[in-house]
Amino acid sequence: MNDLNTLVSPPKMDAVAAHTPVPITVAHGDGIGPEIMRTSLRVLEAAGAAIAPETIEIGEQVYLAGNSAGISPEAWESLRRTKVFYKAPITTPQGGGYKSLNVTVRKSLGLFANIRPCVSYAPFVATKHPKMDLVIIRENEEDLYAGIEHRQTDDVYQCLKLITRPGCEKINRYAFEYARAFGRQKVSCFTKDNIMKLTDGLFHKIFDEVGKEYAEIEKEHWIIDIGAAKLADTPEAFDVLVMPNLYGDVLSDVAAQIAGSVGLAPSANIGEHCAMFEAIHGSAPRRAGHDSANPSGLLLAGVMMLVHIGQPDIAEKVHNAWLKTIEDGIHTNDIYVEGVSRQMVGTQAFADAVIARLGQEPRQLSPVRYNASGDAFAVPVASERKPARKEMVGIDVFVHQTGPVDDLAACLKKSVAGSYDLSMITNRGVKVWPNGLPETFCTDHWRCRFLVREGAQFNKAMVVDLLRKLSQLGVDFIKTEHLYTFDGEPGFSLGQGQ
Repeated sequence: MNDLNTLVSPPKMDAVAAHTPVPITVAHGDGIGPEIMRTSLRVLEAAGAAIAPETIEIGEQVYLAGNSAGISPEAWESLRRTKVFYKAPITTPQGGGYKSLNVTVRKSLGLFANIRPCVSYAPFVATKHPKMDLVIIRENEEDLYAGIEHRQTDDVYQCLKLITRPGCEKINRYAFEYARAFGRQKVSCFTKDNIMKLTDGLFHKIFDEVGKEYAEIEKEHWIIDIGAAKLADTPEAFDVLVMPNLYGDVLSDVAAQIAGSVGLAPSANIGEHCAMFEAIHGSAPRRAGHDSANPSGLLLAGVMMLVHIGQPDIAEKVHNAWLKTIEDGIHTNDIYVEGVSRQMVGTQAFADAVIARLGQEPRQLSPVRYNASGDAFAVPVASERKPARKEMVGIDVFVHQTGPVDDLAACLKKSVAGSYDLSMITNRGVKVWPNGLPETFCTDHWRCRFLVREGAQFNKAMVVDLLRKLSQLGVDFIKTEHLYTFDGEPGFSLGQGQ
């Protein structure tokens, strides 16, 4: 429908008088970041945005100056004070153990909801999907983006996938509240819970539980692979999509590109205490300094920010001027198409065109109308839950060893005492003992599962004793995972083939 009221990312702050500037923290970023941030701020200020930017330094130069986080303590102080962050793309240096600053900021400030609208602007921006109008709501704090990785053996590296019940509840409830606030008709959940039955299974389970409270909204679940195929082929079948972190990151870029261009896509990162607004694209260092970058993603993120801080009239003016510019065929080279576009312009000339159209509205694309009375909803918080009855029933011991699995099993059996048994050995998740298949390829990394016998008990003192015996036997154990039941339900997965 090309009405990007859905760019709004509640909760909004109290409306402020036009003459009272709202402090915001601004980072100009790396690569094309400084160009598109200066351009975007110029447009916002020309429209009358009442903002008081506080500039901070983050990103590549801060990393290279010796701060491995990419952000200084002074920058954190500004963010905590203003609670609004307008951020250009930054570069994370390759190598050296640097962590993504984007992830650090989102997690450190509790920005659990990432809202990424993906809308087509046909016929003015080329797309195969002229009716596309969807919003991807991505969980922003956990999943594989916890970034907890280890090398465990010569052959094997691991990355821990962390999914929490509070995280699932907050993001799924946010998706339904968002759909309700903006008149969206359907929420679709994407997971891979046919394989990751505990982690993605929890996300799906909470989606179903929360969804029962929103009877007026249609609900559906898709396995991520076929869901992604459907999204790429028929995006008009979707409305609001909610998914774990990694899937949301990947598919929001796919959705933005098939809508017309990743360069047009903004995002909001919303938490209980702070909000961050940014383009979804990266810093594109090879294009820096050429006055060719499209500032639209960051500018539209600024529109989202204006609505958030209580200036919907200014947001509406900027957004409609931008739509009019697109409709008039004034395009940067990433979306320029001969016969559709009228004029190819650079970054600064595009901003000039938007400024010249402030106060105008598009004629074919639908003008936006931001609701000054607000469509805000409270940022969801996780509900209190009674702790489950947790009982320890065994342990997985991960071992670094080369050689036949039968030799490993014979050695491990020597450590067994009394109330538990060696029940299974897996390699890369596949059961290889007992009764494994000779065709299964094995590395030097083995999961050795010890389970309590029926009627017996298992405790941490027994774990210490088991590991002491394994050490005496020369077993190179590298990691352990305790096995629990919760209210009688296993809190661990079976081995593949078990």
